[in-house]
Amino acid sequence: MKKYYRLMLGRKGIHTAECVAGGFVGVDFGLQQDLTDQLPDEWRAFNARFVPLLQAGNPDLTRIGAGLACGAIWTVCKGLQPGDCVLSPDGSGQYAVGLIEGDYRYASGQVLPHRRGVRWLPVKVVRTDMSEALRNSTGSIGTVSEISKHAAELQALIGGTAPPALIATNPDVEDPSTFALESHLQEFLVQNWPQTELGRQYDIYQENGELVGNHLRTDTGELDILAISKDRKTLLVVELKKGRASDQVVGQTLRYMGFVQDELAETDQTVRGVIIALEDDQRIRRALRMAPGVDFYRYEISFKLVKA
Repeated sequence: MKKYYRLMLGRKGIHTAECVAGGFVGVDFGLQQDLTDQLPDEWRAFNARFVPLLQAGNPDLTRIGAGLACGAIWTVCKGLQPGDCVLSPDGSGQYAVGLIEGDYRYASGQVLPHRRGVRWLPVKVVRTDMSEALRNSTGSIGTVSEISKHAAELQALIGGTAPPALIATNPDVEDPSTFALESHLQEFLVQNWPQTELGRQYDIYQENGELVGNHLRTDTGELDILAISKDRKTLLVVELKKGRASDQVVGQTLRYMGFVQDELAETDQTVRGVIIALEDDQRIRRALRMAPGVDFYRYEISFKLVKA
């Protein structure tokens, strides 16, 4: 099945034009060696080998930063399959659109040397034409992020057909307008993090001055927010639910916490979790009693008119 990815080609898409002209996409991260025979089918094996190498060559790089870099390298070099679609911002509010062709190749000494061939399509997707949900997904921090959940809208945009004004990507949502309102939760929380109770103790994780703890990809799904305590000793997994949380979200949060502990945390760091939802119920309260490392917060949406 075709998958869709947003792929940054250099900071702020600085290399997009060169990639389009040359028929390729690529990554760098300072890993200057041919990976042709060093790309296992499972990304964990790649990370296990290359995270220490990246950190050895970059003493200031944290385990989280090295893990994210290796994950992006493996995804572009191995994870993307022929026929998958990539959207790459060009810095002007538009996205170049291409289809992956061919296997990995190494272009020594050139920009973005870890490359895949791409057949770029004669079309651009304009960011302002996207739904709010798709804009949030394509605006996530990081080199590469999968956006396949927006496949229907993307196909319409690439084909030149205007998508519906409101698109509900959650099959449990019956009212798209409600979904559109609640889809702002993550964006609002990130933008207003310092003013929240969590923001007093934690910061959203940054690497080299850029937020990387938003829409963080894991091997069990996309982690909403990763934060770190101000003393750098605790990593916080934040899971957002746009409505009532069920007891299943506790297991999901614990899986994300396990990933962070195993793959990202330093040896002296602990991991905690937070679930934020509109409502809870008896089942999730019971489950949380047996998960002391996970806290629960409710959010409120307030709207009023004030006569001028």
